[in-house]
Amino acid sequence: MFIAIYQFEVIQGQEEQFKESWNALTKLIIKYENSVGSRLHHADGQVYIAYAQWYSREQWENAGSNLPDIADEFRKQMKASCSEIKTIHELEVIDDLLKGNV
Repeated sequence: MFIAIYQFEVIQGQEEQFKESWNALTKLIIKYENSVGSRLHHADGQVYIAYAQWYSREQWENAGSNLPDIADEFRKQMKASCSEIKTIHELEVIDDLLKGNV
């Protein structure tokens, strides 16, 4: 398994647009790119962190070409609601002791 962790600096007043577009885009990625899924977390202030899980790094690196055109609109909305978006970690899973995997 491969994990990507993203950090989003959300513009004040744009939190709902960000969350809605993140949610819609993530659902498309799960459906069309076969990702394992993602979780969105609120850190503090305007910082949000997303944890996305994939079956492999290669799958993550090649994702995007199977998405329908509507994904571009959700991407634009998400970017417009943020002052910064960055990948802060790219991780290979070594041990998985989350409940349900033990």
